[in-house]
Amino acid sequence: MGHGFTDQQVAEYERHFKVFDLNGDGRIDMDELTKAFKNLGEFQSMDKMKDAVAAVDQNGDGYIDFQEFLLVMAQVDGGSGQSKFAQVYEKAKSLFQVKGFSGVHSFSQEEMTAFSEHLNYLFADDADLAHILPIATDGTDLCKAVRDGILLAKLINAACKNTIDFRAVNRPKKGKVLSIFQINENQNLAISAAKSIGIQVTNIGSSELITGEQYPHIILGLVWQLVKMQLLSAIDITFCPELVRLLEEDEDVSTLKKMDPKQLLLRWFNFHLAAAEVERRVTNFGPDVKDSYAYTILLNQISHGKCSKDALNSDDLQKRAEAVVDNATQVGAHAFIKPSDIVKGNRRLNMGFAAAIFNACHGLEELTEEEQERWKLNEVQDESSEGSREQRAFRMWMNSLGIEDVFTRDLLEDCGDGMLLLKVIDKIEPGLVDWKKAEKKVNNRFKKIANSNYVVDLGKKLGFSLVGIGGVDIVDGNEKLVLGFVWQLMRFHTIKFLSALQKGGRSIDEKQIIAWSNKKVAGSARTDSPPQISSLKDKKIGELQFVAELLFAIDDRVIDWEIVTPTDDTEERVSLARYLMTAARKLGATIFCLPEDIVECKPKMVLTFLAAIMTVGKTLEATNATKENKSSLMAELATQN
Repeated sequence: MGHGFTDQQVAEYERHFKVFDLNGDGRIDMDELTKAFKNLGEFQSMDKMKDAVAAVDQNGDGYIDFQEFLLVMAQVDGGSGQSKFAQVYEKAKSLFQVKGFSGVHSFSQEEMTAFSEHLNYLFADDADLAHILPIATDGTDLCKAVRDGILLAKLINAACKNTIDFRAVNRPKKGKVLSIFQINENQNLAISAAKSIGIQVTNIGSSELITGEQYPHIILGLVWQLVKMQLLSAIDITFCPELVRLLEEDEDVSTLKKMDPKQLLLRWFNFHLAAAEVERRVTNFGPDVKDSYAYTILLNQISHGKCSKDALNSDDLQKRAEAVVDNATQVGAHAFIKPSDIVKGNRRLNMGFAAAIFNACHGLEELTEEEQERWKLNEVQDESSEGSREQRAFRMWMNSLGIEDVFTRDLLEDCGDGMLLLKVIDKIEPGLVDWKKAEKKVNNRFKKIANSNYVVDLGKKLGFSLVGIGGVDIVDGNEKLVLGFVWQLMRFHTIKFLSALQKGGRSIDEKQIIAWSNKKVAGSARTDSPPQISSLKDKKIGELQFVAELLFAIDDRVIDWEIVTPTDDTEERVSLARYLMTAARKLGATIFCLPEDIVECKPKMVLTFLAAIMTVGKTLEATNATKENKSSLMAELATQN
């Protein structure tokens, strides 16, 4: 690679590199790294370090990956392998690391402070969090604040409204504290609910959240995902129709629908910069905003009367940043970012700050009725409210699989080149995809069709029903056929996981799921005539009594029967379904459907719902059986002794 290091030296450098890779994305922010070196007085010439960084940072984004890092170190250390960086590593790691149960973990104190301040602001008047707030912002108090799961449940609902029914959350009664069992239930709920809205929770369990001060990197990563979703949630054409002002020539509303919130935020930022008739544009929330020029122009453009451009008269970047934070406050934005974070170019905090400005004052002219009609925005909103609920469930399922570089927002669009589906197939059936047959650089229609044809071939190997579907249907986004294929992927994954819990790994199907559910309800003996269902379309599922009895049969502490009352009112049933889904998540069930799917007895979604409950039930059965066997063995040994 041109660095001249031995394999042993490369391994050592990689260990050092990971210390500064705070979010584990394989890159480090060289501004922070060079500042750390400077503060520690290690390198005689910081110019040499910066020149070396500039030489390998080809796109100028202020970040370098590990291979680029090796080239930097080869120049700085003269290729000796006796790196001064190793000395810096030993000193610098104490600046932002703690020792945990599983080793030493890195985290960003700036982000810990910022997110603590944001949560204090967001939930300042929430009585349910009075025992936690305010969170101290000068340490890792946030890691302790998530211990009982209540703060996470609140944040999940702030990120995605009504995900959790708070009636099912365990809360401390006056003068008492929650038991460890109740806390564990809340954490199971938080993890399952976060997963259901597309948050990455791979390798996160209740134990890590309960002992969060030992895992600050995990807490920070989870909280950031939720804060990011909460801040960016309104940057959507559904909630802010004025975003059509950002459309360029030859674009339509579908263009905006395909863009993720970060892309929309950047386009909005640049729209106002263009309107201010300045040449500057931003392509990132790091180097492009750290001098505060773009922020100053943006705030002045959206609020001439409150935000001046006087800060640009100063060359002091800290003073400029202080003026930006003051101006943002003037337009109503909660600025949890520090001026120093702007100057450092902290990408997470700057993106959150820009989103806060958008949410407070987007500065886009309100649409007239004629414009609403022209852009058919009512149709956009109707489509969102009705859902393609299946699309939503499938997207959330895919996002929860923990596949690297996979996060889908537009299912049909993202499936169009075949790569997303190949990655999902590879995840749920490892080894089936021969990546030599895949077109990884999909830069034309022919390669998209080739990948999608391969996807269909693999579907046939998995035993899917694929009559009338070809690769071209996936490329063209045929909604019915694509959703049909993805549904079979989700069903395969669900059934495969559930079958693994069976004795001997026996295959399972819908009939067995129904039979198990009926048997479980019948065996609970809570009533003389327990309800039974005949199919996934059985109306008794939508009436919800059967669902409540099933959850009660798995754990008799999870249902509050004062809440579960029969009703013919649709809205009340949806509310009850949300409560029961929350109760299921307390048990650890991973659910991607919506309450309406259960009330309306949508068979596909009901299948995933019952399968998730059965997965929890079978897991608990196996755990209890192990405990009983252990107790029997101990008793037998005691008798023998």
